Amino acid sequence: MKIAVLVSGSGTNLQTLIEQLHQDETSGIKIAVVISDRRKAYALTRAKLAGIPTHVVRTQDFANRLDFDAEISRIIEHSAVELIVLAGFMKLFQPPFVQKYRNRILNVHPTLLPAFPGAHPVADTLAYGVKIAGVTVHFVDEDVDSGPIIAQSAVPVLDTDDEESLHNRIQVEEHKLYPEVIKWFAQGRLKIEGRKVTVQ
Repeated sequence: MKIAVLVSGSGTNLQTLIEQLHQDETSGIKIAVVISDRRKAYALTRAKLAGIPTHVVRTQDFANRLDFDAEISRIIEHSAVELIVLAGFMKLFQPPFVQKYRNRILNVHPTLLPAFPGAHPVADTLAYGVKIAGVTVHFVDEDVDSGPIIAQSAVPVLDTDDEESLHNRIQVEEHKLYPEVIKWFAQGRLKIEGRKVTVQ
């Protein structure tokens, strides 16, 4: 199965997917393309070092967000991708894009959704004072971090945690969970009924 990975930053999750899926011949999963909305994203360097084609698609180069989405869709279609994987991609797709790829877009979020959606989830987690944080892998829908939840892992919040230390421990769980969920998708094991996702 071919996947596209969309990135905006350093690409730690991308690196995990390269090592655990793309470079593992037994996984049956190849990263066909990496797309970034930022030219200087280090994730692009990681992709190039792994020999994966890259594209930069920036919102400022298009008249509107629908045209931005259309260019990403064009690249995805050209690459014959079956699954779109968001790995720190900081742009929201418009409803027509989401509807076109319904239940074929995955995202990973560093909280136990539906708690603390949005752009600063780890800081929000600490500010609220919860005792259990975690990671969520979910399908993307038209709203922010609100799609059907596939899998979650819990991470205790320590009294000594700051944003960096907690985020680092959450990322350890992300790097275990995200590749596993992508494998489930590739194996056809995910069953979706409304908001409920079960693993067959």
